[in-house]
Amino acid sequence: MNTLTIKPVKTLSGCVSIPGDKSISHRAAILSSLAQGTTKIYNFLTAADCLSTVECLKKMGVSIEGPVNNTLVVHGQGPAGIKEPLDVLNAGNSGTSMRLLTGVLASFPFYSVITGDRSLRERPMERVLYPLQKMGAEIAGRKGSTRAPLAITGKKLSGIQYVSTVASAQVKTAVLLAGLQAYGKTTFTEPALSRDHTEKMLEHFGIPVTKSGLTVSVRGPCTLKAGGDFTVPGDISSAAFFIIAACIIPASDITICGVGVNPTRAGIIDVLTKMGANISIQNERIECGESVADIRVLYAPLQGTSIGGDIIPRLIDEIPILSVAAAAAQGETVITGAEELKYKETDRLKAVAEELRKMGVNIKELPDGLVIEGNTKFNGACCHSRGDHRMAMALSIAGLAAAGETTVNDADCVDISFPQFGDVLNSLVVE
Repeated sequence: MNTLTIKPVKTLSGCVSIPGDKSISHRAAILSSLAQGTTKIYNFLTAADCLSTVECLKKMGVSIEGPVNNTLVVHGQGPAGIKEPLDVLNAGNSGTSMRLLTGVLASFPFYSVITGDRSLRERPMERVLYPLQKMGAEIAGRKGSTRAPLAITGKKLSGIQYVSTVASAQVKTAVLLAGLQAYGKTTFTEPALSRDHTEKMLEHFGIPVTKSGLTVSVRGPCTLKAGGDFTVPGDISSAAFFIIAACIIPASDITICGVGVNPTRAGIIDVLTKMGANISIQNERIECGESVADIRVLYAPLQGTSIGGDIIPRLIDEIPILSVAAAAAQGETVITGAEELKYKETDRLKAVAEELRKMGVNIKELPDGLVIEGNTKFNGACCHSRGDHRMAMALSIAGLAAAGETTVNDADCVDISFPQFGDVLNSLVVE
């Protein structure tokens, strides 16, 4: 169990690149496996979660080379290339792997079982299972078929019109993936726009996608065309740690190159700008259907704000590090509508509140959010990641601005999404 020791720094400066987007890497591997032909995926994220998806796909009969030098080569054979696994599929700690692959497996006429580590086996799955069962899938699991391991007996599915009560890209993607092999039109409507990487990527792989407001549809059965050369942009969720570090550490001036700035993911930029951050989006371009840019951040004092409503799905993964920014800002920040964080790798609302209190932050947990008093003078402290990669990195950034040394226990969980985190951080520190 690794312990990360963080010492306060004077300032940050430099230009860095970050690993590929986790959400897009998962989806690129899955869609390439369903496609007919070879797809080369560049800047694929070689973190534990994405590698769990790759290993599951290999057990499903897909021929995959790598990743080598962050490049994954997938030799898809269309739907005919997806075979019944000989063994239980293991999604590790990756909720994305489990939920998305369940959507795939439900539509193929064979039996499979997918499980994960202890943390994942306690995370709720009913949001995904319910619409898949409405399509005709037969799925059983623990605790009334709400927890993994999940036993899936694939069926010929029928398209449905599904209205979701939550804005969840994972639920949306699972339903759309099942819809690719279902008979007829599959329509998914959500209450607010969640990240739309799947819709963009389906179009890249030659699948017509109908979009109208908060509704998206596909018609099956269909076969995807190989994606050719596909480049994954840098992950804005990973970039967020360095963006906020530069926002709260005086005299900082950093540039993060090649970051995905898809509007459905860039809520963190909108909120920080509202708080007074000095952030500029430079060299914006479109790569493989996704908006990509370089992000320059200069230190500027932040002001507290209110965060809630439709913006929450656009920054749900960034709330732990955004809480660090709120603690450093002037005034109070109130975050609401983020109840989903209770069901992540840990209860992130509780974890953020309890761990930041150790560092001197006045923070109150709400049923669906947090109230954070700003102008905090962070104290170095002994903190615990609780096995949550985003908590480990958020606490590390707070430690940079603290008086005294900070230790983060169980920090090897960072490998789930950002194995190079320490190296990138150290490259920006000015001695």
